This record gives sequence, structure tokens and C-alpha cells, in this order.
Amino acid sequence: MKEAIEQILHENSLLAIIIHSDYHKNGIEFFTPNDFSQQIAYMNRPAGYKIMPHIHNKLQREVFYTQEVLFIKRGMVKVDFYDECQNHVDTRILKAGDVILLASGGHGFEMIEQTEIIEVKQGPYAGDNDKTRFQPKEVEYITYE
Repeated sequence: MKEAIEQILHENSLLAIIIHSDYHKNGIEFFTPNDFSQQIAYMNRPAGYKIMPHIHNKLQREVFYTQEVLFIKRGMVKVDFYDECQNHVDTRILKAGDVILLASGGHGFEMIEQTEIIEVKQGPYAGDNDKTRFQPKEVEYITYE
């Protein structure tokens, strides 16, 4: 049985954090280290709970790598994870309601069903300088639940 929260690790590098749709906890939980340029948390608050109005202060930050968060709105997608040398290291299947933070390494996707995804990442987008594309590696057959 899969965990509701998964960390995809390879040689002490955190490649991704997956929050499956069946995750549930009261309160708030952050899943990322404070030094990540993209932060991800889960909140479950009761009716009437208030978060004080606030403004985020202008603060210059230095970002070296794009980290992206994908919200699987509908469908099913296979995610292949690669290390920095473009070697395949793992595969997961994400379904509607799942959320993934892609933190480091490489990744590729195959839509198993018609899929809708919402993507959030740092900007501004740097066009062709933003990523290095490579051919996918052959992996073992994956069964879909």
C-alpha cells in the first residue's frame, strides 16, 4: 500500500515530494526544507478558522534551479524520475487529486488517461535556457491501478 506522502530520493537528493489525494491531517504541515525555493504545505482548518490578513514583503531571493508543483486535476499520469546524469531512477503513477513537487533531477511524463494538470513554478520563464531535454530511458513495464 502506498504512503499518503512520498519522498522520491536518490543518492541523498530529494527528487520529488508527492502528496496523494487521500492524505489527511488536522492543522498545517510543511513538507519542504526552509531553503527550497518552492515551498509546499497542506492545510486543513475548520469552518470559522481565520488567517490574519497579511502582505508578503518584497525580498530578493536567488534561485538556481526551477522547482515546479503539479496539481493533477483529472486523469492519470506516469512520472519517470531521473538523476542529474539522466539515468532513470524511479517511476510513480499520479491520479486526480494528487500533488507533486519536482525538486531536483529530471522528470518525464506519460498521460495514461486524458489528463488535466495545473503547474506552478518560479518565473520568469527563460525559454530554451530553462531546461535540457533528453531521450527517455527504457524502463520496466508498469501496471496501473
